[in-house]
Amino acid sequence: MKYYSRPILSIVTVCSFFISNEVKAQNQTSAPSKAVFKWENSNLTNEQRIDALVDAMSLEEKVSQMLDVCPAIPRLGIPEYNWWNEALHGIARNGRATVFPQAIGLGATFDDGLIQRVANAISDEARAKYNEAIKIDNRSRYAGLTFWSPNVNIFRDPRWGRGQETYGEDPYLTSRIGVAFVKGLQGDNPKYMKAAACAKHYAVHSGPEESRHEFNAVVSKKDLFETYLPAFKALVQEAKVEGVMGAYNRTLGEACSGSPYLLQEILKKEWGFKGYIVSDCGAIQDFHQFHKITKTPEESAALALINGTNINCGNVYKVLKSALNQGLVTQDLIDIRLKESLATRFKLGMFDPIGSNPYDKIDASVVDSEPHRKLAREAAQKSIVLLKNSNNVLPINKKTRTVYVVGPNASSEEVLLGNYYGVSSSTQTILDGIVGKVSPGTSINYKMGVMPFSKNNNPIDWSTGEAKNSDVCIAVMGISGLLEGEEGEAIASDDKGDKKSLRLPQNQIDYLKKLKKGSKKPLVLVLTGGSPIAIPEIHDIADAILFVWYPGEEGGNAVADVLFGDVAPSGKLPITFPKSETQLPAFDDYNMTGRTYKYMTEEPLYPFGFGLSYTTFEYKNLKINKDFTVTVDVSNTGKTDSEEVIQLYISSPLAGKGDPIYDLKSFKRALLKAGETKTVTFALNKSTFNQVDQNGKSMVRKGNYSLYVGGCLPSQRSIDLGANPCIKMNVKI
Repeated sequence: MKYYSRPILSIVTVCSFFISNEVKAQNQTSAPSKAVFKWENSNLTNEQRIDALVDAMSLEEKVSQMLDVCPAIPRLGIPEYNWWNEALHGIARNGRATVFPQAIGLGATFDDGLIQRVANAISDEARAKYNEAIKIDNRSRYAGLTFWSPNVNIFRDPRWGRGQETYGEDPYLTSRIGVAFVKGLQGDNPKYMKAAACAKHYAVHSGPEESRHEFNAVVSKKDLFETYLPAFKALVQEAKVEGVMGAYNRTLGEACSGSPYLLQEILKKEWGFKGYIVSDCGAIQDFHQFHKITKTPEESAALALINGTNINCGNVYKVLKSALNQGLVTQDLIDIRLKESLATRFKLGMFDPIGSNPYDKIDASVVDSEPHRKLAREAAQKSIVLLKNSNNVLPINKKTRTVYVVGPNASSEEVLLGNYYGVSSSTQTILDGIVGKVSPGTSINYKMGVMPFSKNNNPIDWSTGEAKNSDVCIAVMGISGLLEGEEGEAIASDDKGDKKSLRLPQNQIDYLKKLKKGSKKPLVLVLTGGSPIAIPEIHDIADAILFVWYPGEEGGNAVADVLFGDVAPSGKLPITFPKSETQLPAFDDYNMTGRTYKYMTEEPLYPFGFGLSYTTFEYKNLKINKDFTVTVDVSNTGKTDSEEVIQLYISSPLAGKGDPIYDLKSFKRALLKAGETKTVTFALNKSTFNQVDQNGKSMVRKGNYSLYVGGCLPSQRSIDLGANPCIKMNVKI
């Protein structure tokens, strides 16, 4: 059968099509039906099927399938599809789903195996919800299988409101967590993807939010290839991520969603990317409206299409026919870009009879299921970072006589969620977790005490006096997605989601000082947030401090597990906490000088990789052999079973003189029982010692490298805060 651009179908064929699709909608588990169209024949290769489908389309139909909202083409049996879906830490914006800890909390676990399990659970729920959605013909935004996650931008500046969506400031950590997430989301079936992941926002996209549609990120080649691109490269080459999203901004003068350098030279030619490229939403319109690098929508559409963008989230690609008529693009190029994006939909099984895809069998029972809630609790437990624990105030005895809980975030569900979240009927606030953990004989009371971020105008304060009379006061403070997040999302932010100040809101600082004044009873501070909060004066008065991020639906139970000792804290900071924003370079400076643990020379409040435990660990017998295999003995020298994150750093011969001061190269989690010793092995190679020169090229410097292994960054500040020192050896390369 020959396919023309506008094929004429017989009445029998049309009827067969409608009857076939009605049966599909009514019986999702039926055996595969006979193909009506050539592209529905799953015995052919995907390339053959895609070629046949594109040959059958008119120009208008082709263009319609290159936007994020793809309308149905009934005559060809193509249902509506919406490319825009989110799964940052669970299926987002699409009804009931398990809410895992926010991405920055997942980064704090330093546990790529756990993250792959989390992403696998997310993709199970994605398939289950998709299978149910198509039964009721729900093909709306957020109901599909192409997820624009993960966000592997580098959290280079703690003022960025969207930094909570990332895995932190380190490109190696971000790469490992990101690769694990993509593998879990996309599955391992040789024919079908379970869901399609997308690496965003490519590239050098990390605030400010206010100028994201117009700024030009000017960076050195060293910073580009050392800091901003490694995670994207790892996701493309190791995880085979299906999609890449171009950022709003320009990088080195070129709009990211139409950049010959980023999209053609690096992504496609150097890294060999074969998936689809999507613009951030409205980014192509920014070409002419804000960046002023094109003059018309047709020129913007052509620039994006020529350089590889397949899907326009927005409306500019509607002018592609006009761009074709003006000679700005060719029909062949439109066909090529359409085929590249259709390949994703075919890999997802969207053109195959229902029942032929193994993921069609995943049903709604997995959505927010008990196993997934347990996994969310485990992830939250491992994300919690213990910043201080004077005189071993923690863990709290469950049989403590009186406990007083204060703070605006204790009973808040908002602080569990972060941004890009789903919803659940089983959220456990931190207050819920605490109340459920203590003895029934314990007297426990709660008062908010202070507003989240505004002046407290109540002249009568009962809470501080009552709290001082309790055996222990737990103050749950911090910030939420109301104050930090994406442009337009953080509705209480004066800076479009960013933070000009890193300080805890002043009213909370004043209240904490009042709580502690004149009291000798322990004050335990639980902080929520998706970014560093500067609390130097509070660090001095609180007896213990936990940073719990936005911990997800089981966050309250997980926090209580740690507070009362059922679980020892083991999270590590994936980002440096400065003492104040005055230690930072200008927000709109994208060079890495003075930024992150790699290049920051001033003493931070809390270093990258820092996190205390309820036990102590000792490192001995660090060795490296000729094939660069590293071994170290790690002992739990305390009385509490605990997991430890063993971190391996190097410093080059030019450390602090152009190269990073320290450079994380590997990490492992290990459970050690009290008194137990384990030998931990790191399989390194010579390329582990690579440095990036000023031209962006990787090379190994000749000379002595320093190699450090321990449970923290090898800095004096880590030791001063109570961490056990790393052990060190020199390695001659």
